[in-house]
Amino acid sequence: MPSKADVKALKAQLVAQAEQQILKLTDSDRFKQYLNTLAKFHHYSARNIDLIYAQNPQATQVAGFKQWQTDFNRTVNKGAKSIRIAAPIIKKLTPAEQKRFNTTDERAIVGYRYLPIFDVSQTSGEPVLSAKDFVKENLADHQNVTSLYNAFKDYLNQQTDLKVSEVPLAKLKGAKGYFQPSTNEIVIGGDEPDNALKLKTLYHEYAHSQLHGLKSAFKDRPRAYQETQAEAVAYVAMQNIGVDTSNYSLGYVATWAKDKAVIHSALSEIQQVSNKVIELSDGLTKQLGLQEAKKEPEHDLKKLSAQDLNKSYQRLQQQVQQMTNPQQKTQFKNQLHEIHEEISERTQKQLQAFAKQNPEIKQPDSEPDQSLKR
Repeated sequence: MPSKADVKALKAQLVAQAEQQILKLTDSDRFKQYLNTLAKFHHYSARNIDLIYAQNPQATQVAGFKQWQTDFNRTVNKGAKSIRIAAPIIKKLTPAEQKRFNTTDERAIVGYRYLPIFDVSQTSGEPVLSAKDFVKENLADHQNVTSLYNAFKDYLNQQTDLKVSEVPLAKLKGAKGYFQPSTNEIVIGGDEPDNALKLKTLYHEYAHSQLHGLKSAFKDRPRAYQETQAEAVAYVAMQNIGVDTSNYSLGYVATWAKDKAVIHSALSEIQQVSNKVIELSDGLTKQLGLQEAKKEPEHDLKKLSAQDLNKSYQRLQQQVQQMTNPQQKTQFKNQLHEIHEEISERTQKQLQAFAKQNPEIKQPDSEPDQSLKR
């Protein structure tokens, strides 16, 4: 298990890296285009949000018939069934009405009418940027994440006052999971097919429970702060076990923390929870025997397929580039060297076998031309 100093250094490095990458993304022209797109959509009341969901649970971006044409250069598909929302009818009050209603307001809502709107899926035309363009959900397949997910879930259920349960994704209204402060319960989409994303979601909701529970110091932070903090903790936790979720996490955070001040402030508050999650994960991976497997990769290299060997090599290359801690960087370099040696050995064997089967192919001279030597 890493020392406390190593954990602190790793956490600081990963959080700083996350902040840098998020800021880089939010500075991009494409993300600014996304913000401009968001600004064109109306912000609906809770009542209308409920109405939209009741009529079309899959709706993500909605606008009126003409607005789709003028603002987005899209047209509503023929035969599309509209979603109805409530729009207030506002009337200018007469002095008598002001007196009767005991108000000095010149205008008041006197009723509601129902207006038709359409989801983006019911339209055709130019592409519309959405959060999904910055949040890529298909993470790479990683071994052992299922074991760690189950161990972490069991630990929270048995050793803490949290309750972790699973429900079908269809019941989560497009979310992967949630934390309910009033019951101190975490609910995860149990049928999520991507095991790495499932584990990351559990880290995310656990971070919410620690940072934004009823007794937590940061429970009153705005939603953008809370989501930025929870996903940053999840990102750090997954990086710690060698799983890069930046394609998902950084885009997710950026779609919430559009203000750079929010990013800076929110990430500065996650240190304690990041350390706690890393320590918990290290303890669980040690119990599962996963750390020992990492320390002695040579025992497993012979059993790996060529594809898995190449994936491991590429992942370690990335980790070596990201690491700033000298001790950990040396450890990853040693693992990288071992995999490189295994790949080289396999390649040599394949070349020798090919040469043996094809003796007509001329072999290189054993003593190359002296002019080619350096």
